[in-house]
Amino acid sequence: MKTTKHIHLFATVLIALMWAAPALACTSAIVAGRLTANGRPLMWKHRDTNDMNNRIERIPATATTYEFVALFDSRDTRDTAAWTGMNSQGFAIMNTASYNLNSDNVTDMDKEGVLMRLALERCATVDEFEQLLRTLPRPMGVEANFGVIDAQGNGAYFETGNYKYVKYDLADEPSGLLVRTNYSYSGRTDEGSGYIRHQNAIEQLRPHVACCDITPAVFTEELSRTFYHSMLGRDDTRSGADWLIDQDYIPRRISSATIVIEGVLPGEDPSLTTMWTALGYPPCAIVVPVWTGEGGVPQQLRGQAPDRHAAQCDSALALKAQVFDIERGSGKHYIHLSRLYNSDGTGITQQLRARNAQAYRDGYNALARRRATLQSKK
Repeated sequence: MKTTKHIHLFATVLIALMWAAPALACTSAIVAGRLTANGRPLMWKHRDTNDMNNRIERIPATATTYEFVALFDSRDTRDTAAWTGMNSQGFAIMNTASYNLNSDNVTDMDKEGVLMRLALERCATVDEFEQLLRTLPRPMGVEANFGVIDAQGNGAYFETGNYKYVKYDLADEPSGLLVRTNYSYSGRTDEGSGYIRHQNAIEQLRPHVACCDITPAVFTEELSRTFYHSMLGRDDTRSGADWLIDQDYIPRRISSATIVIEGVLPGEDPSLTTMWTALGYPPCAIVVPVWTGEGGVPQQLRGQAPDRHAAQCDSALALKAQVFDIERGSGKHYIHLSRLYNSDGTGITQQLRARNAQAYRDGYNALARRRATLQSKK
């Protein structure tokens, strides 16, 4: 894809998207295939935002762009800002907002979702994404950690501000694991946010790293549904407490989705790249697999008229209302933990465990059928 087209399209969309809202916070990770149970790389985004209503849409290919599927805000009626996604080439991208990179007076900001849609349209590899960043006009209107993987098994974070970026290549990381929240390693020291959530993720992943058994479920069923607090040195998930203060856990009141993109082995068809998706407040959400191609996005994840809400997201948000059920005063800062986990095993998250385990079994069976179909055509 020609860089002149990159620049022209990006500038056009920036003008059209003056209203774009920032992603407030997120927790994320990129995992090398050598640490996963099946040898395929993983990319995880636990999204935190003020936009609770998410949906997944498939955007068809054109003469100059790739087909892709991505997470959009329901209010984004033109699908202009993608907040995580993957395309038909096996390229995938996500971001976390950073708050310690830029030191300028640029006011036309929050273009991360626009840039990610452009990348999904135009990039097939991590290297092509880096070339895109090199050629975009400055200032870019972003302050973010962009995570990317591709069908060749490459992965990287690009800590990107208005005028420059710093690349952290997964191949250069001895542990095989990269984690980012809402500060950048290359940014100003001790500024930004998400330091405790970053450590939460590192400590919860440590035993899985040691066993090289990381799966998408480790993220969606453990990290995104666990009230572990590294600063306090305890896991409050099954503490028996009735209430918790919503502070520095990975799942938060503003959490709106958890998504894991599972890549492919080198040489595998990139259409087998899978986006394991749980829309809505993650402790109350159901996992559904998504693929590119016709029929790859289940109807319950797509936006429906008149408000473009996804049924799956609405269902999770209805359950969330039972968890954050105090509306007066400072009530919104309190988690009714016993609604999620209790000694009777009847909590919302506890009851979803078996359903999501079956969803993974069904999803991997469907993936195996896709793989067998592709093999039969060779």
